[in-house]
Amino acid sequence: MRDWQELVRRELSELDLESHERADVIEELAAHLDDVYDNLRKEGLSEEESFQRSLSEVKDWRNLRRKIQIARRKETVAPQRVTQFWLPSFVTLSLSMIVLSLIGIFVHAHRIEPRSGWSMMVPPATIYMRWLLSLILIGATGAFLSQRAGGSQRAVFFSIVFPVMPYLAFFFVELPVMLLFNDQLAHIIMLPALFAGLVAWVLIPGAALLAGGLPAKLFLSRRSSTRGALAQ
Repeated sequence: MRDWQELVRRELSELDLESHERADVIEELAAHLDDVYDNLRKEGLSEEESFQRSLSEVKDWRNLRRKIQIARRKETVAPQRVTQFWLPSFVTLSLSMIVLSLIGIFVHAHRIEPRSGWSMMVPPATIYMRWLLSLILIGATGAFLSQRAGGSQRAVFFSIVFPVMPYLAFFFVELPVMLLFNDQLAHIIMLPALFAGLVAWVLIPGAALLAGGLPAKLFLSRRSSTRGALAQ
């Protein structure tokens, strides 16, 4: 009886994977080759011919190793990207929108009717200041979630400031398109109002998010370094 696991283990000895992942790959491939061999034997082929034809299932072991490593790395990178960037970003964005809505309801923002380009672009102060204070904690939350998942500095940074990204897209993409196709809107919203809106909805909130996120990131980094030093 052919020892397919030993053969596959020998051919894939240079496979750059964790030991348990390598064992899974070896077991799956060995089982496949064993099934092919058994089917060929049932068809009446000799042991040697069945063995050679089973081996021909893998035409290039080096190329197979490369494909396996690429596939496994992609499987690993995708979950990491979710936990290190997308999940923290979704949390910070959701929190910022929910808090803004709750504050607006609390101060009866629906009674405030904007009548000029300035008031359309700048939020009421009673809502705005409370929202900015909440963004400090929201930024810290994004930094904590991304840093805890092992996110890179870039992932942590964008997780912190992600709540302002929709507003940034609005001012630089959606609003110019709207102004291009709507002459009445272009007369209502003037350039100073656009600048005020950009400052109010992107720059200042971004600064508030960073004011909470960057200290949180620094604190978590120092704590991780301290734990690593104590572990040694």
